[in-house]
Amino acid sequence: MKKVLIAILLLGLLPHASADYIHWVDFRLSAPVLRSALELDMASQGGEQPLDWIDILALAAAWRGGTGVTVADTQRAAQALRGDTPPERLPGMAGRYFSYYREAYGAALGGLVGHFAIRRTDPQTGEAEWIPAYGLKAFSPIAAGYFWSHYPDFGAQRSYGYARPHLGNDILGALGTPICAVEGGTVEALGWNRYGGWRIGIRSDDRKRYYYYAHLRKDTPYAEGLAVGQRVQAGEVIGFMGRTGYSAQENVNNIETVHLHFGLQLIFDESQKECDSEIWIDVYPIIELLASHCSSVARDPQTGRWERLYPYCDLDAEPIRSAAAR
Repeated sequence: MKKVLIAILLLGLLPHASADYIHWVDFRLSAPVLRSALELDMASQGGEQPLDWIDILALAAAWRGGTGVTVADTQRAAQALRGDTPPERLPGMAGRYFSYYREAYGAALGGLVGHFAIRRTDPQTGEAEWIPAYGLKAFSPIAAGYFWSHYPDFGAQRSYGYARPHLGNDILGALGTPICAVEGGTVEALGWNRYGGWRIGIRSDDRKRYYYYAHLRKDTPYAEGLAVGQRVQAGEVIGFMGRTGYSAQENVNNIETVHLHFGLQLIFDESQKECDSEIWIDVYPIIELLASHCSSVARDPQTGRWERLYPYCDLDAEPIRSAAAR
């Protein structure tokens, strides 16, 4: 265990005394672990001691040094968090490293769970009603009803331009598959990149997460009207799957396989946004978690615009009256 902690410190996975923000995050939580923490969180809501899934994950990771966290660890962490001792004051590794993992995982997962509402229409009366709920409020990057597949490929080697690790997850599917914003935020990047082809970069509202969607469709890569500076909602169609990229020339299909490259960069300080030490994490388990939470969308035959079938409101970001006005 001592060797593991020394290695972590040398790699910068835990905070240095001289650092005023986190410089690296080694995100090694499996989808079952994420799902377990989420279920414990949701089951506790409305009770005397509501739990936060990120607190659960942070405490479990503090015990394990960030690796090998199990479902049993999340259950143990939930039990400990129900006690009278704050996690920062627990003995041993838990108290020492909880704050670090809480900040790191909060940056990675902070916008995925919370309060939201879906507007549904009663088929008998025709009246629409906003139905509030708590749970996953983020969506899969692939719209509901479209086949896709993926496998763990974070860190695999890429050679176009220069040798480098793959800093995302490739999701394979059919040409033109609607791509949805995983989380609400503001469009920061739009246009051509020689590596990513037509791509979109969206920053979360708390500015901790930068979502990167690349290799979008040739000719019509984006949803109509999408622009830099625009705010988008979780589950909103932002573009379409393709195979553009690997070319200095715009609008070229140089990727052999149709797929979406989906990446997530964590930003603790603005100096990390465009630099040689950017923090990209493995999103494979996050995509697995969101796989059953897809946005239902359809193309309006009159306007040609893609719209979600059920209007959505992120209650942590806006009141229902604002959503109803849209």
